[in-house]
Amino acid sequence: MTIPWAQHEAAVDRLKASYAAIPAGAPVRLAKRTTNLFRARSASNAPGLDVSGLTGVIAVDPQAQTADVQGMCTYEDLVDATLPHGLIPYVVPQLRTITLGGAVTGLGIESTSFRNGLPHESVLEMDVFTGAGEVVTTRPGEELFDTFPNSYGSLGYATRLRIKLEKVPGYVALRHLRFDDAEVMAKTIGAIAESREYDGQQVDGLDGVAFAPGEYYLTLARFTDQAGPTSDYHSGQAVFYKSIQHRAASGSGTDMLTMYDYLWRWDTDWFWCSGAFGAQNPRIRRFWPERFRRSDVYMKLLGLDRRFDIADRLDRRAGRPLRERVVQDIEVPLENIGAFLSWFDAEIGMRPVWLCPLVASRAWPSYPLAPGRVYVNAGFWGTVHVGPEAVDAPKNRAIEAKVHELDGHKSLYSEAFYDEATFNALYDGENLARVKAIFDPGNRMTNLYDKVVRRR
Repeated sequence: MTIPWAQHEAAVDRLKASYAAIPAGAPVRLAKRTTNLFRARSASNAPGLDVSGLTGVIAVDPQAQTADVQGMCTYEDLVDATLPHGLIPYVVPQLRTITLGGAVTGLGIESTSFRNGLPHESVLEMDVFTGAGEVVTTRPGEELFDTFPNSYGSLGYATRLRIKLEKVPGYVALRHLRFDDAEVMAKTIGAIAESREYDGQQVDGLDGVAFAPGEYYLTLARFTDQAGPTSDYHSGQAVFYKSIQHRAASGSGTDMLTMYDYLWRWDTDWFWCSGAFGAQNPRIRRFWPERFRRSDVYMKLLGLDRRFDIADRLDRRAGRPLRERVVQDIEVPLENIGAFLSWFDAEIGMRPVWLCPLVASRAWPSYPLAPGRVYVNAGFWGTVHVGPEAVDAPKNRAIEAKVHELDGHKSLYSEAFYDEATFNALYDGENLARVKAIFDPGNRMTNLYDKVVRRR
């Protein structure tokens, strides 16, 4: 379902009115109840920007294969509007409630990123509500547009984005390949990224999982119109990430999903993190309502744990060392992924790790990846028992240092610990400050370092 343009314009007017109601000199932030961020920020009772009317799809053009979408529209709602036309966004991040505006300003990624880059690379134009209280329409090649990705609201918030859509069939055939050697896996990724095929078959999606040292899997996705028996990892008892090992061990290593289920295959169990809540226990899963098998439900449960300090209390009662939360996504050049995984095994010891190749088509100053170079995203989300020093985040700091050493970058949706000089060198803080001074001359939006590291 789409919304009329007039309704969108009325929502933008309410946004402007909410900005005008914020006292002069007060910081400007969203009045948003939900988030996919994993970093806390300072508490505030101050009024925020009203974005409640900016959550829908304005229009889908099947002929042009484009869509006009409001900034706070979730990918779940966006896919619901485009897939009936046989179209999807070029990159659909793994979690249903990630918003399009959030994926563009905060960098999303998925299995099509080895051929389609990151979500902002398929944006044709966008309207940005800036710190000056104005809506600015900006397009690729303009400084606001080019600096916006990875700015996390420090330049403003997207109210409307026009994006390119990709034509897709109804099914996805999967092939799971096991590797004992990370370097061999990396060479396979490189060959697929170059040719976009494997063993004579087209590859439309590519990601993987490192389960243990010497146990790595790539999942090759081929979009197809050929129907066949499909797996159900949402309402059934099976868990997608476990199926990768099981199917590869069975000999065939193949699977098939509907396009819709493929897009949300990771959301149902929040990759593998639902296990922390018992949702993968067959005795519990049988009675866990289907509508609650979603990443946003697990995020709320995690919020309760943080609020009441449940895990730490149980650890103290059991005499276990204090935990450090290690929730990160990093990118390193393809040739360095083996070295990173070896170091990660030895120093952090957390598994599984999600692997997702990506190639940027051009340079983006706030997240400077080399255009055309193959990188691999490694995602790891959990806790490590480290003892009293956990409060100083030694594991997270070590990861930052290692990623820097391996010529990589870290996503900023989670906690960061860089000093300001290093942070600005990694994310081109000089350019970001220059563009911010143009579009937010009153410095109403919190700058990126304060948002990410100082958590303001």
